[in-house]
Amino acid sequence: MTNNAVEDAVEGIGRSPVNRKRFLLRLTVVASGGMFIDGYVLGIIGTVIGAITTDLNMSVYGTGLIGAAALIGIFAGGPLGGWLADEFGRKPMFALDLAVFVVGSILQFAVDSSWQLFLVRLLMGIAIGAEYSIGWPLMTEFAPARLRGRCMSFAEVAWYIGFVSAFIVGYVLALYDADWRIVLGTSTLPAVVLFLGRLGVPESPRWLMNKGRTEEAKRIADTYVEDGADHADIFSEEQRSGTFAMLFSPEVWRATTFISVFWFCTVTPYFAIATFSASVLSQYGLGEEGLLGAIGVNGVALAGVVVSCLLIDRIGRRKLTIPQQWVSAVVLVIIGFWASAPPLVVLSCFLVFAFANAMCTALTGVYPGEVLPTEVRGLGTGFATAVSRVGAGIGTFLFPWSMEELGGGTTMLVAAGICVVGAAASQVLAPETVGRTLNEISSSDKR
Repeated sequence: MTNNAVEDAVEGIGRSPVNRKRFLLRLTVVASGGMFIDGYVLGIIGTVIGAITTDLNMSVYGTGLIGAAALIGIFAGGPLGGWLADEFGRKPMFALDLAVFVVGSILQFAVDSSWQLFLVRLLMGIAIGAEYSIGWPLMTEFAPARLRGRCMSFAEVAWYIGFVSAFIVGYVLALYDADWRIVLGTSTLPAVVLFLGRLGVPESPRWLMNKGRTEEAKRIADTYVEDGADHADIFSEEQRSGTFAMLFSPEVWRATTFISVFWFCTVTPYFAIATFSASVLSQYGLGEEGLLGAIGVNGVALAGVVVSCLLIDRIGRRKLTIPQQWVSAVVLVIIGFWASAPPLVVLSCFLVFAFANAMCTALTGVYPGEVLPTEVRGLGTGFATAVSRVGAGIGTFLFPWSMEELGGGTTMLVAAGICVVGAAASQVLAPETVGRTLNEISSSDKR
């Protein structure tokens, strides 16, 4: 097996006239590229928000809105993109979504007021939110069962790479006193490359079967999908129309509840702690070493996602989902109750939290596509995306207030409580899906 995560994800896939290995590699890259852009856009704003505030003479509330614009857009774009993908197909939305993002990214070069920047970032956020509910279902429906976890979890690796890359680009351009519009507009280059890479990607044969377009589904499946259980599973798809109400039907509510609660409880404490990690660590006695510790927290988080990506199809989903949430809760409880803990102990606890939390975060890109049926796979993923962004927004917005008004100890205990809720929900609702076809998973969840 190769050491490269993407190559490892597609190792052993047989060849065909279109080279199935190369196709799956391409699809993994262009689908994960959407998550790279998500991380990049959320990261790059942090490198220039000070310059934007000064240049546009914004109030503290205006600054907050600019920073939150993309998150607000993601909240709306997730369900909207999912509905469009379920209704009109993965293929057209896969390209159209990136086209919208490219337009928004280019517009950043020309904005000259705070409201224009807010609208542009909102548009880009909508496109990013749609990415989750379009790209993930498409990737899920093509990936072979034995490699599906690695193909899907690589998207989270790409997110962290995009987030870190944004800070590197912002730092380098700051050395040359680049205008903040140029810094923000750098997202255009990867977006254009990604858009071109998506041209020609075929429609999901599962979606085609679900819509009764059997001949088209057979032609695409014969060309791009391996023979065997994965190929046969496509043709056992039922022709059913999906609706929002179906997400809460007796057959699907468990899946909807699980992915929403799990995702919310995973990202809420992380976004809060990671965003303000430098100041938090300083408050716990690390002083000037707080920034270095913050870099360590985010670096360890990247390592945690990579570990899950490499192990997910070997040891299963539940082993990478449940224990890590309990570990996250325990280390936050230690910080919460041990107010006088030595700085090294506090830093160690935060690093353990970052690693454990990131390990289960990798599953947020895997479970939605696996546990939801085809007819609502996009819509359900979009709904869970929206719920997760509510958590990210709440955590980021309330964390500074909580640290000041309630204190560090109480804040950490609240974060630990959120982790406990996620762990308990996963303990009860999380299925083991490793190596199983999508219809096998859906059928077992309905029983």
